Amino acid sequence: MTVNRLLISENGRFLVQDHGEPFFWLGDTCWLLFSRLTLEEAEHYLSVRQQQGFNVIQVSLVHGLPTQNLFGHQPFVDNDPAKPILLGESNPEGYWEHIDSILTIAEQKGLYMALIPMWGSVARQKKVNVEQAKAYGAWLAQRYHNRPNIIWLNGGDCKGDIGQDIWDALGESIKAIDSKHLMTFHPFGRTRSSMWFHDRSWLDFNMFQSGHCRYGQAGMDGRTDHFGPDNWRYVEIDYNLTPIKPTIDGEPSYELIPQGLHDYREPLWQAADVRRYAYWSVFAGAFGHTYGHCSVMKLQPKDPPKPSLSKPWQEAIFDEGGTQMQHLKNLILTYPFVDRIPDQSVIVGDPGEKYERVAVTRGKDYLLAYVYTGREFSIRMGVLEGSKVRAFWYDPRTGKRTIIGQLDNTGVMAFDPPGEHQDGNDWVLILESL
Repeated sequence: MTVNRLLISENGRFLVQDHGEPFFWLGDTCWLLFSRLTLEEAEHYLSVRQQQGFNVIQVSLVHGLPTQNLFGHQPFVDNDPAKPILLGESNPEGYWEHIDSILTIAEQKGLYMALIPMWGSVARQKKVNVEQAKAYGAWLAQRYHNRPNIIWLNGGDCKGDIGQDIWDALGESIKAIDSKHLMTFHPFGRTRSSMWFHDRSWLDFNMFQSGHCRYGQAGMDGRTDHFGPDNWRYVEIDYNLTPIKPTIDGEPSYELIPQGLHDYREPLWQAADVRRYAYWSVFAGAFGHTYGHCSVMKLQPKDPPKPSLSKPWQEAIFDEGGTQMQHLKNLILTYPFVDRIPDQSVIVGDPGEKYERVAVTRGKDYLLAYVYTGREFSIRMGVLEGSKVRAFWYDPRTGKRTIIGQLDNTGVMAFDPPGEHQDGNDWVLILESL
């Protein structure tokens, strides 16, 4: 399959391919792919995700120091990022040789690999200095600048003010050689790349990690920008910054991970929850979305250490939340891509608090409204072109449309989704100009 260069759209809000085709980022987190899977296992994982509509895999090149891959090979001499170890094509099990083989498989499947050069713990534990970071970044850029399917994720689950000089050195050294590939920063939970790096020339688009907390679990440290499941709030912040840069939720709550992340006595986030995160953020103006599964992001083995993680990754890649993500991508790509805007002003009455929120995005001749609880809501008509509109209900679980009918495009119209008013009965209202 052809992998095209990715660019920022002219309006600064979205990603497009170099020939103008819209690109909806549908990502999966598989951080340990390179170090824990054989080539055959990696090909299986990538094949399944490709068939499910994913087009970006977020993965860590070096997840800590010291480290090694499943064949026992290390990435650096004496854990020095300025001294990569290359074994050559004759040893495909070498650390970087194995990575290269997986990158080639991904390219053949049309998948982009969003690469974290080194996980945040490396900088946090001061296992790298600025000069090593510069040398490592230059080496990475030289090695991979001609591969078409690369996206750079600077950072790695960390706050940007911890090791900030390291992240700047990496970003600048990579970009000095590789200006073709887009770059962002993968931050710590409930923080945004824009908090530290929005004005950096190496940062092409923003990424935030809304994290894994439910309402009441976030904001314990007194900060006012811990929003729990309200990931759309992070989009709103980035959307209003200047200069304009695209933004995306690079790590929301994973499917089947404990609410709050670490306490395995807590309830687990389910398929309906990961759908809500996806539709809320995209309808708020994000250019795509990254999904994650607890067992996949850490490549859970068949005999997990915790009873609540009883599902191996080979089974988890078929769980319903992941298989349903493609319906959002398909829906968004059905309509004009780069003129889409968030528009909460069309909601008449209360837009809803917490899970009751109704989220709206639209273009000139279409409108999409997502509701998570199946509650009735009202829309101010007349914002779309034409005297009449065609209305549908769209099922995020199946991607199936159900016709409502033709409606007058004037006044205020109430819409009552199918089913009961309850969490997880989510629907998308579609209005199309006639």
